[in-house]
Amino acid sequence: MKNPFWRYKGFWPPERKRSMYLGIVLLVLAIIVQFTLGPFGSRHAMTAAPAGDIFLDNLPVVNLTGVIVFWTLALWVLAWCLLVTRPQYLIFGTKAIAVYIMCRAFFVSLTHIGPYPINFSPSPENIGFHFYQLWTYQGNFFFSGHTAFPFLMALIFWDEKIWRRFFLFLSFFFGLTVLLAHVHYSIDVFAAPFITYATFVATARMFHDDYKLLPGERPGLPA
Repeated sequence: MKNPFWRYKGFWPPERKRSMYLGIVLLVLAIIVQFTLGPFGSRHAMTAAPAGDIFLDNLPVVNLTGVIVFWTLALWVLAWCLLVTRPQYLIFGTKAIAVYIMCRAFFVSLTHIGPYPINFSPSPENIGFHFYQLWTYQGNFFFSGHTAFPFLMALIFWDEKIWRRFFLFLSFFFGLTVLLAHVHYSIDVFAAPFITYATFVATARMFHDDYKLLPGERPGLPA
């Protein structure tokens, strides 16, 4: 069987390797920021008062914890599998994900709103909860990572029509899921694509040489 990476044998000159190492450093830094600010925001949010929400006040509450936990973990595994097997996306994608993680960790540490009174948040009784909690925390509301991350992947893989549509669908699907489970406020879901696009643009401008490795063009961004 041929090595699946054979066609990328000449893809890694020294400057791209250095850029990839920088991406890994940024990703590690982002995880540290997440582990620092995530629990901080969660502690304060879990003791804060809830807010009213015109959508949640009128939507039925549905137990979708299996989807919220397992499908989210599966999404992250799929995303990294796609990136690792496509080096032309990997360098920029790693940096875009790192910037996204740091941006979201910063946002959730700022405003502390309590959980909606009736909700189906994942709990320690759910299988896979503790692994899931490594990446997200109860009370980390603004903005919705379930909505934002697949939207970010759609932007990264924009030129691949099937994956673009798949990730856009997942962004909509997960947004609806967290609203029906009442684990996010509507502002968390509706603001997520706009903030995610802003982080994508910022990353493209900070690391333009890496961005230019992406095939195709993205809406509103230079080639």
